[in-house]
Amino acid sequence: MDLTDAYAPMLADFPAIFSLTLVAAVGLIIILVDSFRNNDPSIPWMAGTAVAVAMVWEGFMLGSETGAAFYGAVRTGGFASFVNLMILGSALISIFFTVPYLRRIDRNYGEIYALLLFATAGMIMLGTANNLISVFIGLETMSICLYIFTGFIREDPGAVEAALKYFLLGAFATGFFLYGIALIYGATGTIYLPEIAAGLAETGSEMLFWGGVGLLFVGFMFKVSAAPFHMWTPDVYQGAPTALVAYMSTATKAAVFAAIVMVLYFALPVDAVPVERWTTVMAVIAVITMMVGNVLALAQTNVKRLLAYSWIAHAGYVFVGLASGTAAGYAGVMYYLLVYSVMNIGAFGVMVFLEWDGKEGRIQTLNSLAGIGYRRPVLGTTMGFFMFSLTGLPPLAGFTGKYFVFAPAIDAGLTWLVIIAVLASIISAYYYLRVVYVFWMQSPEETPEAQEIQDRTFPVPVASEAALVACAVGLLVLFVFAGSIMGFTHTMFEEAAQMASHP
Repeated sequence: MDLTDAYAPMLADFPAIFSLTLVAAVGLIIILVDSFRNNDPSIPWMAGTAVAVAMVWEGFMLGSETGAAFYGAVRTGGFASFVNLMILGSALISIFFTVPYLRRIDRNYGEIYALLLFATAGMIMLGTANNLISVFIGLETMSICLYIFTGFIREDPGAVEAALKYFLLGAFATGFFLYGIALIYGATGTIYLPEIAAGLAETGSEMLFWGGVGLLFVGFMFKVSAAPFHMWTPDVYQGAPTALVAYMSTATKAAVFAAIVMVLYFALPVDAVPVERWTTVMAVIAVITMMVGNVLALAQTNVKRLLAYSWIAHAGYVFVGLASGTAAGYAGVMYYLLVYSVMNIGAFGVMVFLEWDGKEGRIQTLNSLAGIGYRRPVLGTTMGFFMFSLTGLPPLAGFTGKYFVFAPAIDAGLTWLVIIAVLASIISAYYYLRVVYVFWMQSPEETPEAQEIQDRTFPVPVASEAALVACAVGLLVLFVFAGSIMGFTHTMFEEAAQMASHP
């Protein structure tokens, strides 16, 4: 096969994937630097600079025309840049929390930052994928790094157990995912998302196709912690280092849900595939996931586990938007993911600096932090912002986020689903506001654990405090400009729909 003419357009496509190339290349450079100057202090700066430069690039690309690169393997501009900014923003803020955290536990290893960049590269490929092979490569590149993050503290039995559980279940889910890709290809003759519906119309292999879609979504549901594939999430969140959980719980979800949106929007468009065949399934998943996450969160005494079940509930809210099957619902999902990334990374960021048990926060309880808001007012105040926003109270972006995923579902005739979602949100208010109550209203004298840590200090670097304050203020900004952002995301889908599948 003569590939002489294939390389020229591929080289021309590199500027379009500059962010992906940059973070992957700097990750390799960090490994090289670390091999000669072990744990050099410049390594976090290299990682942070690479992510920041990539964010600036994507900011300029945000208003550019939607396109595709590398023969349609990945999308560029518009929607892709929006997703990339979410992923890169989560990575950058996580670095502000990771550096002081790893120094405090005496494990500020250089390879962690290389792995963070490799995971980010995988997420970028996943979130901007235009065919199923790109989805798989991005998913696995990301996942391998996350398995290592979870078991990073090898001396901690809890971390090792969580990593093993995560790896085994993740490998199991990968098998489903690959079988799904194979069946979809067999049924349609293509792996490109915009061509799948047309391929199905040509072959008529519906049973094979829907079997593949079902297996594909089993793999996706594991990655986003949708019930009943959520079992790994609380253990992983509790056992992994808190600063890395802040990254894992935000960037990962943004990338995977972006890939799900692309599969639904292009491979299962409502004008080509009967919408009732999959929206009902999405609605059922949403109900189960919301109720499981919220009900189990009520019983949690560990903040990291509470936030893990909180995410499960929020994954259910995202599925409400997906169940609408409309461009407005998908646009609402992207806005919701942006808001969730800001408030959840902030909540975990606060816990990074309130960790006192020497076991990555695995055994410390919420009650042990009674009255901590008065001792650390910046941490206490910002945590209040994040908890109120997670509850969905105005004037914070959590309120508009839920509105933009619930409203399209009502327009699609799923009023019963939105009623259940609102009731689930009311349930969540108990455990979110309980955190605020413990931080500000519960006296340390009432809790023996809180009295034991009264003499402990919780130093917070200025840069980390600034990152927390920026996240809190960001929730107000996202609330104020919610309409403009939603209009932009809706336009992105319209432009993406007009783009050719691949050259």
